[in-house]
Amino acid sequence: MPSSSALATLNAVVSSALSLIGQLEAVVASIAAQNRGDHGAVQPIGDRQPPASASFDALSLAHDSAVLIKAHATKISLFIINEPFTPTAIARVVGELAAGPLPGLASAVQLCAAERYTETVQRDLAWQSGRVFRELRELLSRIPKDGRILSDQRKNAAAGSATGKGSIATTGVLWNACDDVVAFAVRGFSGNLVRKVEQLKDTLKDIMEELKEWGEETEDEPSDEGGDSSSEDDEVDQITESLELARISSTQSTQDMLDDLMNSQQCIPRDDPNKIRERLESCLKRLRLTTLLYQAAIKRRFKPLPLLPPGTGESSVSARLDEILPLLKRIPEKCGSLALAFYDLDPSEIDRLMDQCFFDAFAASELLVKPWNGQKDEFTDWALRFQVEIKKS
Repeated sequence: MPSSSALATLNAVVSSALSLIGQLEAVVASIAAQNRGDHGAVQPIGDRQPPASASFDALSLAHDSAVLIKAHATKISLFIINEPFTPTAIARVVGELAAGPLPGLASAVQLCAAERYTETVQRDLAWQSGRVFRELRELLSRIPKDGRILSDQRKNAAAGSATGKGSIATTGVLWNACDDVVAFAVRGFSGNLVRKVEQLKDTLKDIMEELKEWGEETEDEPSDEGGDSSSEDDEVDQITESLELARISSTQSTQDMLDDLMNSQQCIPRDDPNKIRERLESCLKRLRLTTLLYQAAIKRRFKPLPLLPPGTGESSVSARLDEILPLLKRIPEKCGSLALAFYDLDPSEIDRLMDQCFFDAFAASELLVKPWNGQKDEFTDWALRFQVEIKKS
C-alpha cells in the first residue's frame, strides 16, 4: 500500500486540479454564452496568456494544449487501473496538467477574440474546450483516494450503466473531445467557417427535399361509381375504420396514438382552395436559389479567407462576417418553421414566413456582394442576378 503522506499529497493535488477545472469551465462557458462586446467581463487567466498579435494563432495554442491534455489523461487512465498504484507519479502528471495545458486551452479561447476570429469561431472553440474540461473533470474524479486501483466494474462499466461509465469509457470520451479541438484547430479560421456554412446549406437542402416530397403526395381520389352504393360503401368503410381504431386502442397506449396524430401530415387538397401548391412551387424555386447562394458564397467568399485571420483593426472582414453568419444561420431555422406551416396548410403563416426567409436571403446576398478586398468580382454579378430572381419568384 502507498504511504499515507503520498496519498494525502495526491488527493490535495487532484482537489486543486478539479477546482481549477471548475474555474476554467466557467470562463469558457461565459465566453460561449456571450455576445460581442461582453468579452471584456471575462478575466484573463493568470500571467500565462501570451500577447495577442497579428502573427499569433490562438488555434495553434488550442491544438497544442488539447494534444497535451490527451497525452496526460492517457497516462492517468493507465495509472489508475494497473498495479502497482503509484500516487506520486499520478500527482506529478495531474500537476503538469494544471500547470500548462489546462490554462493554455482556456487562454486559447480568450485569445480567439471575436473581433478577430468572429463570434462564431470563438463560440465554437469555447464550446468544444468546455467539453474537454468537463470530461477531464470526470476522469480526475475517478482517481482512487484509497491507494487501490479501480475495480473491474469501475474500470469497464459502459456509459449509461447504473454506476456510471467506467474510467476506460470516460477516457475514450475525453479523447474524442480532445480530437475535436485538434481537428477544429487544423481546419483553421477559414476552414471552420466553410464547414459551418456547408452544414447550413445541407440543412436548407434537406428542408427543400422534404417539402418537395410532401408536395408530391395527393389525397386519394373519391369514387363516384355505383350511385347510392358509394354512400353505402362509405358507411361500411367508416364502420370498418371504427372497428380498426377500437382494435388499435386496445393494444396501443394513448401516448402512442397521440404521437401518431402529431406526426401525421396533411396533403394538399385536390381543389386547393387556398392555393397552397402555388405557394409551394414559389417556395421551392426560391429555396433552390437560396441553396445556390450558399454554395456560391462558400466557393467565392469563404474558401478564399485566410487560414489565419488578420489582426484586430487591420480589416473589416471579421465585422462583416459577424453580420453575415447570423443571417445564414437564421435562414434554415426559419425555413424549418416554414415547412411546418406548409404541413399545417396555413396560408397566412406560409406567406409571413416566406417573406421573412427570403428577405433574409436577399439581405445575406447584399452583404456578400462585394469581395473582402475591392469593389467587384465574378460573384458580384451573380449575387445581383440572384437578388432580382429571389424578389420575383
